[in-house]
Amino acid sequence: MFRGISSINLDAKGRLAIPTRYREELQECYDSQLVVTVAVNEHCVGESGCLWLYPLAEWEKLEQTIIKLPTLNKMAGKLRRFLIGNATECEMDNQGRLLLPEKLRGFANMDKKLILIGQLNKFELWNELAWQAKENEWLTDEDSNGLDELGPLSF
Repeated sequence: MFRGISSINLDAKGRLAIPTRYREELQECYDSQLVVTVAVNEHCVGESGCLWLYPLAEWEKLEQTIIKLPTLNKMAGKLRRFLIGNATECEMDNQGRLLLPEKLRGFANMDKKLILIGQLNKFELWNELAWQAKENEWLTDEDSNGLDELGPLSF
């Protein structure tokens, strides 16, 4: 399971180094195989886009869910084209580095400074400035709509 926030850098070749605290699990449990794609939730689209980074086995579970969606459903078609169409398999090298495809770096405005956020079965990857803006937005937002939909969740 992946949790926590890490500041990381993108090198001139478009590579990032996965933090050491995640490397062993990714190497041993997932054979260093990852999939990166565009994020498709309400917080990650538009000019402050982010990317999702899945271990291959977790990605394949998501694909099995998506393949069961109705073929003629307009939203399911958009999801397939956008999420699956932009998905790229990546392999972490021996130094724990991962090459991000140029198209996806451009989509999410990735430059030198990035934020990697563990999301249990995947990671979100943000441009540092976009993450800071989104984090500030969430901290000042008093809207709690939807919390009741989470059911019996207590902290």
